[in-house]
Amino acid sequence: MKKHIAGYAAMVLTASALLIAGGCAGPKNLAYFQDVDRTELQLPSDASIRIQPGDKLSIVVKSRDPKLSEMFNLPVTTNRLGQMSSVAVAEGISGYTVGKDGDIDFPVIGSMKIAGMTRGELAAFIKGELMGRGLVKDPVVTVEYLNATFSVLGEVNRQGRFEMDKDEVSILEALALAGDLTIQGRRENVVVVRTEGGKINRYVVDLTDLGALTSSPAYHLRQGDVVYVEPNEVRKRQATVNGNNVLSWGFWVSVASLLTSIAVLIVK
Repeated sequence: MKKHIAGYAAMVLTASALLIAGGCAGPKNLAYFQDVDRTELQLPSDASIRIQPGDKLSIVVKSRDPKLSEMFNLPVTTNRLGQMSSVAVAEGISGYTVGKDGDIDFPVIGSMKIAGMTRGELAAFIKGELMGRGLVKDPVVTVEYLNATFSVLGEVNRQGRFEMDKDEVSILEALALAGDLTIQGRRENVVVVRTEGGKINRYVVDLTDLGALTSSPAYHLRQGDVVYVEPNEVRKRQATVNGNNVLSWGFWVSVASLLTSIAVLIVK
């Protein structure tokens, strides 16, 4: 009887050790870009983000005649209340919000459908309209996004929402801004959620395969994208551990230790 109990305790201890060893083993795919044979990859010629409904844009027109260009720049006004009246005070340049139909109402020119354009294309279009209509001879038009952002969630060191400070932001740059993946993040299963044409699309990218990554539609992010890094199996088990969960490593260690102690006492 004593030998049976001791043998059973030894088996439990061995099984627990194997379980812990398996759970503590590091993920196989930790390194990025494991397809080392690829030395040259082709990227899209123009992956710039394009204007879409809901974007807020700063459009500023400058020329040698400041008074002439002022009519195209929207001032931001606030009312300062006094005892007798309120006074509107200019405090900067307002933004143009792109409507659901992809258009904006621009001073003097009127309604313009701009969805699908890049910043550079819109600036060139407005410049052409101003010069073609004889409104401004020497306009300099600058267009900037005021609300273009993306979000990074999951197993990264710094989750959050980040501004797109340039026209082409790759998923690698996005993850770098988020402090890179944690050791528990699945490099081969990073999800990009994107709203397109009124629908939500889901793209899965593999950071261990540079060729597949750069050819993915999600390699370059768009405004509003959400990048989610899925946790690996070890991390998932850690997240579900509680005092009554048999998946807990500590639970199995405690059971093995208890049975071993009982076996030792019985054998003695």
